Amino acid sequence: MADLEKKAKEAFIDDHFELAVDLYTQAIALNPTNPDLLADRAQANIKLNSLTEAVADASKAIELDPSMAKAHLRKGIACMKLEEYQTAKAALEAGASLATEESRFANLIKECDERIAEETGETKNQAVEASVNTLSLKEEPEDISCQAPMVTPSKSKYRHEFYQKPEEVVVTIFAKGIPADSVTVDFGEQILSVRINVPGEDAYYFQTRLFGKIILDKCKFNVLSTKVEIRLTKAEPGLHWASLEYKKETAVVKRITVSSEIAHRPTYPSSKPKRVDWDKIEAEVKKEEKEEKLDGDAALNKFFREIYQDADEDTRRAMQKSFVESNGTVLSTNWKEVGTKTVEGSPPDGMEMRKWEY
Repeated sequence: MADLEKKAKEAFIDDHFELAVDLYTQAIALNPTNPDLLADRAQANIKLNSLTEAVADASKAIELDPSMAKAHLRKGIACMKLEEYQTAKAALEAGASLATEESRFANLIKECDERIAEETGETKNQAVEASVNTLSLKEEPEDISCQAPMVTPSKSKYRHEFYQKPEEVVVTIFAKGIPADSVTVDFGEQILSVRINVPGEDAYYFQTRLFGKIILDKCKFNVLSTKVEIRLTKAEPGLHWASLEYKKETAVVKRITVSSEIAHRPTYPSSKPKRVDWDKIEAEVKKEEKEEKLDGDAALNKFFREIYQDADEDTRRAMQKSFVESNGTVLSTNWKEVGTKTVEGSPPDGMEMRKWEY
């Protein structure tokens, strides 16, 4: 396990983030209660923009070791990139109390406060608009389509579906006979995370970035004999969720007509005028990386990072196995060649020539 952790750190330093995640995953499988491994995999997932996975790893690390400041930091950073500023601020404040000398916490908390203020300002404007344009539910037939169960296909151990009302979304996970103490549900500002861990069975994980934001202290769940029922209170009553999960192509939604009583309820943060387009930033970074002219080891590392990213499963297995067994001196893409034997490391005088093998 220590060897896997070492190789994962080396892969991360060399910007082989996907390889680092794979190696950390193998190490975690051997030691699932090690918070450092989870926090470090969270950092690699942030680099890959796998943000919900990063939040899950950081949250699990915090659960195992609440005093780990870096886990709070990484959860905060991932939530900020997801524009979950309330959740991010809570994580960063917890981390700041543990590492008072670390200035990054204060800077990030300040940025969260600015974003939350922007969101709150727009929410007030939306509330005024809603109060003018809403109709009473008693005068209009209810939108049947928003109440009918919408099934989301799943290859997971348990099937799940959801339906919605103007004020809430109800998620159902069909799991029979599950002990209540085996179910953990975490709510984020726009994240739902469910873990079912029955002794003697493979753990079930379901985590998604939700279509819209929710009110954390009003969300709840019940473990019943045949299912787990989760009720999510919408931060914007009357907003129709086109799907359970957030999808870029469904960002434009219709608003369900709601009564004036609902429209005048307190409103909560939603979108903001100055939205950070992380997809655009990521695309620009990838374009710069692709066009960047590199020399020596930097060019070589970039070349093999691209190979790993586009490789099939056998090629990735070959790269992982050769990298680990050779102590980082050989990287093979031929599984037939390395799959049945131990890959020997290159001697010091030949390391430069055999550092990468393909």
